[in-house]
Amino acid sequence: MKKIIYIFIAFFAFFAHTLFAQSVIPSSNIPNYDNAQVTIKFYDRTMYYPDSVKENPVYVHITICNKGNETLRFKLADDRMFSADFNAFNVKNVGLDQTVEIVRKRTTNQYVYFREIALETGEEYSFVENVKDYLQFTEPSIYYLELSFYPELYKSKYIELKSNRLTLEIRPSPSASSSNFIPVQSQTAQILQPQPISPDKVVEQTIVARQKSLWDQFFLYFDLETMLKKDDLRKRKYQSASSKECAQMLYDFKTNLMAERIDTDIVAIPERFEITKTTYTATEGKVIVLEWFKNQNFYEKKQYTYFVQERDGIWQIYDYTVDNLGTE
Repeated sequence: MKKIIYIFIAFFAFFAHTLFAQSVIPSSNIPNYDNAQVTIKFYDRTMYYPDSVKENPVYVHITICNKGNETLRFKLADDRMFSADFNAFNVKNVGLDQTVEIVRKRTTNQYVYFREIALETGEEYSFVENVKDYLQFTEPSIYYLELSFYPELYKSKYIELKSNRLTLEIRPSPSASSSNFIPVQSQTAQILQPQPISPDKVVEQTIVARQKSLWDQFFLYFDLETMLKKDDLRKRKYQSASSKECAQMLYDFKTNLMAERIDTDIVAIPERFEITKTTYTATEGKVIVLEWFKNQNFYEKKQYTYFVQERDGIWQIYDYTVDNLGTE
């Protein structure tokens, strides 16, 4: 009798194990997503601050592309929170918490409505999401943002497609900093946004802004984090600081530039300038500029080389050198 009971228990355990394995191991009829490419980029980029989900959203443009030779099929939930996850890490590689809303939705029993999307070779499907609907940004910092897309919906999240990574700067709230640090257009009070213009135009606009003492426009195309870390001491301090301390260091760095306490060459005001040479690849470039600085009875002539890099479609100045060419 005991032998029969043992056989029954063993059979039941094997049967239960088989059911469990079937529930967690992808079925052989699940499509192959090796040729699916997921990319993200900022949509209608502006200045970003903590909180303010609706008033100051972080819109990201998401694209799924079929890079293969066969039709790509995937499911897309009407509520995108069941199709995607955003992940963001600060400079210390500490991840952000998800919002209460997304946790509530995923832990509540409910129907998830979706549709099936079919993409032929080279076709794309895109949509826009607000990252702040997914993640809680409570502190200013530099974050590295990426997307996880679930082509079989969140319930089957073992099938996951990773996107490229974006650099997201969350600045101190306007109420916590000087209004001089909020780039706005004086006539319309509209927040300024960096535009996808060429490297030479970036440098030209930056110099003209300095000539007109328009600090907001002057800093619009600067990669201040990279410039701050040019100094080894500042770099070590920055890398060991908390996200809040990092934001304060960037704030102080900008303040010191404006007060001409550091890097005085970059904030010097030329009487006139001439862009002589611009060279760049897809991601890196340099712009050479002759600049004349007026003294009482003569001009100092200098050659500035501005080094730029492309991030998310925007060229930014991250370094520079200065050569003195004498006087005129």
